Amino acid sequence: MSPDPNRPASLSGTFSIGGDLPVVRLGYGAMQITGPGIWGEPHDPEESMRVLRRAVELGVTFIDTADSYGPYVSEELIQKALHPYPTELVIATKAGLVRTGPGEWHPVGRPEYLRQEAEMSLRRLRLERIDLFQLHRIDAKVPLEDQLGELVELQEEGKIRHIGLSEVSVDELEASRKLANVVSVQNLYNLANRQSEDVLEACEEANIGFIPWFPIATGQLAQPGGPLDAIAKQTGHTPAQLALAWLLQRSPVMLPIPGTSSVAHVEENIAAATITLDEAQATRLAEAV
Repeated sequence: MSPDPNRPASLSGTFSIGGDLPVVRLGYGAMQITGPGIWGEPHDPEESMRVLRRAVELGVTFIDTADSYGPYVSEELIQKALHPYPTELVIATKAGLVRTGPGEWHPVGRPEYLRQEAEMSLRRLRLERIDLFQLHRIDAKVPLEDQLGELVELQEEGKIRHIGLSEVSVDELEASRKLANVVSVQNLYNLANRQSEDVLEACEEANIGFIPWFPIATGQLAQPGGPLDAIAKQTGHTPAQLALAWLLQRSPVMLPIPGTSSVAHVEENIAAATITLDEAQATRLAEAV
């Protein structure tokens, strides 16, 4: 995947998930293309599909979704907008959270449920194999070996290629790696919230992809007089673009997946791949929180 100025996402560089699945590092998170509260159909399904197509046009090769986004709506829109998929496109999905209403999320890690959702995701996405299947949450009520054991069985059956985790501690990551070959971790992480710094460092040591969800959380940093605002005025970029550029420079295993339901915003976010912060700017941002 050579950098292509006409496909600016490619300028973010590449990372090989699991050592054999190369993706452009700046991806797209497909949570926001559903209805309010990540529930139901979006107000404008056609715009959601335009967003997906535009992301791919701009060089995105990694799209992250989940069965619980909608539920099911995000996966269905991805299939409708992009199938048949470009050869280089990697679609990652997740299972392990059930929905009882807008904004409500409940862990369910029973093996039979995880298998059912993997099978249904294959059908909704019209895939023969899911390249990256992530346990959306570890269910404290189910033995970890049962949850990951089912994913390993699905892997052995050829239904999923790689296994990832979401919202885990270093101890949980280490315990999981004894049960399965874990190739990615998706935790909350952004310029303003780096509580998963130790998890990121563990991923760096093991060359595990780190997928920061909620990557754009500028908040007070972008307020007038704040460090993001000041650097944005210096460089002519938006605070969101600088927050993404900082993530990309923070670590070579970082795979940001900014999500939006707007074509204009997806274009703005992907333009972050063209930005290189100098050492002083990156340090100033890192020290601002």
